[in-house]
Formats: sequence, structure tokens, C-alpha cells
Amino acid sequence: MKLFGTDGVRGKAGEFLDAITTIKLAMAAGIFFRKHSTTNKILVGKDTRRSGYMIENALVSGLTAVGYDVIQIGPMPTPAIAYLTESMRCDAGIMISASHNPYDDNGIKFFDNHGNKLSSKCEAEIEEIFANKEYLNSQQKTGKSIGSSKRIDDVIGRYIVSIKSSFPKDLTLQGIRIVLDCANGAAYKVGPTILEELGAEVITINNSPNGYNINDDCGALHPKNVGKIVLETRADIGIALDGDADRLVVIDENGDVVSGDKLIGALCTYLSEENLLAGNACVATVMSNQALEDYLAKHNIELQRSDVGDKYVLEGMKNCCLNFGGEQSGHIIFSDVAKTGDGLASALQVLAMMVKSKKKASEVLNPFDLYPQVLKNIIVSEKKPLSKLEGLKQLQDEIKSNGMRDLIRYSGTEKKLRILLEGKDKKLVDEYMQKLVEFFKDRL
Repeated sequence: MKLFGTDGVRGKAGEFLDAITTIKLAMAAGIFFRKHSTTNKILVGKDTRRSGYMIENALVSGLTAVGYDVIQIGPMPTPAIAYLTESMRCDAGIMISASHNPYDDNGIKFFDNHGNKLSSKCEAEIEEIFANKEYLNSQQKTGKSIGSSKRIDDVIGRYIVSIKSSFPKDLTLQGIRIVLDCANGAAYKVGPTILEELGAEVITINNSPNGYNINDDCGALHPKNVGKIVLETRADIGIALDGDADRLVVIDENGDVVSGDKLIGALCTYLSEENLLAGNACVATVMSNQALEDYLAKHNIELQRSDVGDKYVLEGMKNCCLNFGGEQSGHIIFSDVAKTGDGLASALQVLAMMVKSKKKASEVLNPFDLYPQVLKNIIVSEKKPLSKLEGLKQLQDEIKSNGMRDLIRYSGTEKKLRILLEGKDKKLVDEYMQKLVEFFKDRL
């Protein structure tokens, strides 16, 4: 059974990700982490989905069944789990979240004892253990060897201190008015607290989770709603997080959503000017606009490309000893500050850049013009191998000969085909996107 996608295990709660599957997965993960155990503790956090209760208890059952002691800390951002796993000397960390997906989905993300996401090889090992029913049963503990669990509610302060320390001590957010959209998700407590303690005037919205309203017409997927409030309140900037707060979307003072590629470009050159950019290079995915690469090249900064997914961005950064990278979707990684994408840590870097420049968000975050790029998602009944679709290569060759770039891939978590097409001629891009959509709808 294939469990892991591009970002942990994710699916419909109660169906693909039900209680029995979760218990078995927890047992398999516990057996895997036991190989390098030093403290016999595993940290478990979650976002605000109702199904998180079911999955959390199933995880605790599975982990304690194989002898692990579990620390439950309740709703916290994904990057907080990465940080706290290492800080609290745990063998591993587990985050229960489906990130930006609707409330009825859920997911499980694993971190090693250093707060890093697991490699594909490690995930494959867990899947192998999961599939071995006899081995799972043989590893269950009895008597005094069965694990324990406890809930700790005061670790939020550790994460707040950690994120605040990433903001330059000689700067303040006094006089800055911020609209913060918490997406009714994991950052509903920590987000406003961090910004207010740094001196900002914070107008917080969507910070009343009820188990069902996470990402519902709010947060990083719906930043235009924030834009309206930015205009109404005359705010200096808007910040929209997703359900587990590892993603950031910024809205300028005019209510306009800032492209993720422009955000990466502006932050990258800012770090370079501050002599904080390791290797004078950064990592972005194959989805990022070619205009970003051209802009950075003008500043003698190299852009390296990775596969789609923040864990692949991070792998690329580690392989080349770099400290900055991101996805156009809003996963921004400052590895000097956080182990993974952290929406709040990234927001503080954006705000520091604004304060230092003494310019408006629209000036600081609009460093170049993007080339026309169109992205379409098509729901498919079956993920047929793209290499076997007759006529696709010829169509892609035609696209390339017309000076355009395409990226066609299946979603790692949903039955969707994602099509990206980019070029300098918008009319031509639209024309060939229509051809691609018709081609795939006919075959998939």
C-alpha cells in the first residue's frame, strides 16, 4: 500500500486515513524510529481539524503499543513541531495536518530527531514495516514495556521566543498595521502574539477554529479577502497563512497579492545585500517563473531548481550548503531560522526588509515583472503514465519551439493533473494551454 505522497501521508479522514490505518502507521513509524532512539519520546502536534482528535488518539495508541512515550502539545504550526522535536530532545516529531486542504482531509508528517522531514528512503522503510503484519504484531509490548502519554500545554512560549529572536533586535514593528489571516488553523494563537509582542498593530481575522472552518474561504488560498480588509483598515501589509502555518502569502498596502516568485526574489536580494545569503545562491522549484531566474542572475545570484515540494527545496539547499529557498506557493525556507517552511518566520523577514528599506510593501515586493504563466488543474479518473500518452511529446516539442516552457505532472496527494505553461507571449501561452487542456481531457 502506497502511503506517502509529496508531503507525508495525506487523504480523506475516516476513509484513506482511518483509525486502523493510523494505528498501524504509528506502530511502523515507532519501530523505525526505535532503531536510533536515545530518549524514547515522540512529540505529537496537530492543526485544528475535527478529525485531528481521532488521528491523534490512534497515533498515541500505535506508538505506545510499541513502547514509545508520547508528548501531546495540541494545535501548533508544523514548523513549531520541527523546532520543538529537536529542542525537547525527542526521537521524532509528528504533525497531524493536511496543510491547505479542506477540513475533511487530514495528514501525518514525520520529523526526525533534528526536526528534519524524512527522506524518501526513510518513508519507504516505514511503508515496508507497515506492510509486514506479522512483524508489526511481534513488536507490540506488554507489561511495563508499554509506552505512556502526557499532554503539555505550555510549550507555545518556546516557539514564540524562537521565532521572535529571528527578527533583528535593533528593529521594531511600532507604527506598522498588519492584517493577519490565521486561516482558522494552527497559528491562531501564536501568530497574533508574535506580531503584537514585536510592537505591531495587528488586525487578526479567521482565528476562531471550530474543527470545520480551517482554510474555508480564508487564509493563504483566499488572500483577496485579506486585500479587502487591508484597504478598509488602511493597513501597511496583509499576511495570510495556511492551516498549518508553513505557508505565507503577502498582500501589499494596495490590496494586491504579491507573487510568491517576487517574494522569493525580493527576499533573496535582501539577504545578499545584508551578507546573509550563503553561497550567493538560492533554491526554487521547476514551477518558479523564468523571470525570477533572470532577475537573480542580474544580481549575480544563482537560482537552482528542485522538484516540486518544500522537502525537495530543502534537500537542494542542504546538498549545496545554502540557507534560503522557496516555492512560489508560499513555502519559504530560511534554514538559519527554521527547519522547514515557516509562514511566521518568513513574515518577520518580509517585515524586517520593509522596516529597513523605509519603503511601502508594494515598492519592496515588486522587484521585477513576471513572464505570462498559466496553471491549470484537471481532475483525472486515472493517473496514466504521461510518457505513454501518444502525441504528448510532439505537442511539447511544438511548445518548446515556440519559446515556451511547460511543466506537466500529477498531484502527489489528489487525483489531479497540474499543467503549467510559461512564455513571453500571453496570447500564445493561452492558445497552447487550451490545446493541452483539450488533449488531456480527451485522454484522462
